[in-house]
Amino acid sequence: MSNEQHYRQLESMYQAAPVNEFYKPVMTVSEGQAEISIETDARHHHAAGAMHGSVYFKMLDDAAWFAANSLESEVFVLTTSFTTYITRPISEGKITAVGKVVNKNNTQWIGEAVLYNDEGKELARGNGIFVRSKMPLTSAKGYTLE
Repeated sequence: MSNEQHYRQLESMYQAAPVNEFYKPVMTVSEGQAEISIETDARHHHAAGAMHGSVYFKMLDDAAWFAANSLESEVFVLTTSFTTYITRPISEGKITAVGKVVNKNNTQWIGEAVLYNDEGKELARGNGIFVRSKMPLTSAKGYTLE
C-alpha cells in the first residue's frame, strides 16, 4: 500500500467511527499531519452557552493522533497523554484543528495541534504522546485494504 492509500484509509476509518456521526468532521491526512474541521453550534455547548471543553480536546487529540498514525501503517496508535490549553471561547462556526508530528523515535511520537476559528484565530492548542498498539489497522472499522 502506498502512503497516499494509507492516508485515505485513515480518513475512511475516521469517518467510520460511531462518535463522528455526531460531530460530522471532515479530515485530510498527509505525511505527519492531519487537518480536521467541524461546524459548531448549540449542540456542542455547556450550560453557559459556549463550546464544551470536550470538543476542544477531541479536535486537538484527533488531529495530533492522525498525524502520528500517518507515520505508522501497520498498527493503531494510542494516546498515552495529552495536554490541552484553551485560549479563546467559541459558540458557533467552523473550527479547524491542524495536527503535526514534531518528534518521533523508535517507541513514540510527539504531536502538537492548534485549533482555529473560521477567521484563523487560535482557540486552543495541545500536545500529546502516542505509541504503537498491537491492534492491526486492518482490524479497525473503516480501514480496509483495497
